[in-house]
Amino acid sequence: MHEAEGILYLCRREVEALCQKIDSVAIIREMFRLHGNGESNLPDEAYLGWRNIQNEPVRSLNMPGYLGGPWNFAGTKIINGNIANPKRGLPRANGLTILYDPLSVRPLCIMEGAYLSSLRTASVSALAVDLFYGRPITCLAIIGAGVLAQAHIELLLQRLSTLQTITIFDTDPTRITALQQTLEPALQRSNVSLQAVASAEDAIRSAQLIIPTTTTTTGYIQFSWLQPGAILVNISLDDALPEVFFQANLVVVDDWKLVKNDSHRMIGRLYREGLALGPDEAGTVPARRARKVDAEIGDIVVGTKQGRKTAEDIILVNPFGLAIEDIALAGHVYQLALEQGLGMSLER
Repeated sequence: MHEAEGILYLCRREVEALCQKIDSVAIIREMFRLHGNGESNLPDEAYLGWRNIQNEPVRSLNMPGYLGGPWNFAGTKIINGNIANPKRGLPRANGLTILYDPLSVRPLCIMEGAYLSSLRTASVSALAVDLFYGRPITCLAIIGAGVLAQAHIELLLQRLSTLQTITIFDTDPTRITALQQTLEPALQRSNVSLQAVASAEDAIRSAQLIIPTTTTTTGYIQFSWLQPGAILVNISLDDALPEVFFQANLVVVDDWKLVKNDSHRMIGRLYREGLALGPDEAGTVPARRARKVDAEIGDIVVGTKQGRKTAEDIILVNPFGLAIEDIALAGHVYQLALEQGLGMSLER
């Protein structure tokens, strides 16, 4: 990257078009390799929460990050959210991704960030499938029928050749109907059926891959719902009950520091209770009570930790979400935009 006269702005339409021309999963894999090798800097996120004029809880997150190695990308992700937005016809979350010039560190590019955020989340899930694949995945369970559900289904339809059925549950059936209409062409091309079911349990029991994409803060997924060999990618962080954490054959996080420092989410709460330990932490409570996280994703990519051992292993992947994922994708999108002459130059 190099500093231009102005700041390049990329709108959502341009970001989406450019993202179709990159291999997002390969980029995320390389990002985890850099992170696993210590070639990254990932500070704690800044969280701002308040109540808006309608007394609704809202929040703004600012997440800076740096990736070294051959990339030398630095920037920040700003993502704001209001869970009441969908009833107004607005996305629940939206934001910006900002890249910095690697020499002067002045802002270099600003791009719409919500699409990148959903794509990187789905790409981490797809990478988890690649890393922990066991039995053929013929059924995918999706809980929640929002933007993240769409991003996951679109990406996994392209990557799972054995997929036959997607079972989906949402507390609002109209969201499933709308999602199905949006996805119908891609489902037909892939010869995959999307089946709405009556409960999360109905969706999960038949699936080899489970991805909850909800906003819940209350756990509900029971370990007994998971079939041998299942992969649960717990991207919304609170859907799995603690029993899944304790009984899974393998528990993997993306970054232990971020997971343990979060006092609200399930594994962070267990850490504060002395019931969860990091991959390299010594126990301070009797071993029979505490469960150690087995690895970070970067450890698996680099090869310093082992992943799946048997086809029957039930695996819990708990990705907190890293700003360097957005920065990695944004860096490649920016370079492609320069090559293709896309974007608007903003005067400084």
